[in-house]
Amino acid sequence: MEENKQELSFEEAMNQLEELVQKLEAGDVPLEKAIQYYQEGMKLSKICNEKLVHVGDQMQKILNEHGEFESFSIQEEE
Repeated sequence: MEENKQELSFEEAMNQLEELVQKLEAGDVPLEKAIQYYQEGMKLSKICNEKLVHVGDQMQKILNEHGEFESFSIQEEE
């Protein structure tokens, strides 16, 4: 998990988060490693939340106050 976390897609971040949860739920993780997994999970959770907020903002721009579609373009953040 050394790659830049901001470059992860929502799905990739969720998959990594699920893997960490499975490791922690197994219960045979040393305390120091569990803390490391927890910190990593919090970072991944933040990334997922930021991406969901961004998508929510995009959806609000797509729909005007009358619920009609507006023209839009989707641009990937870099």
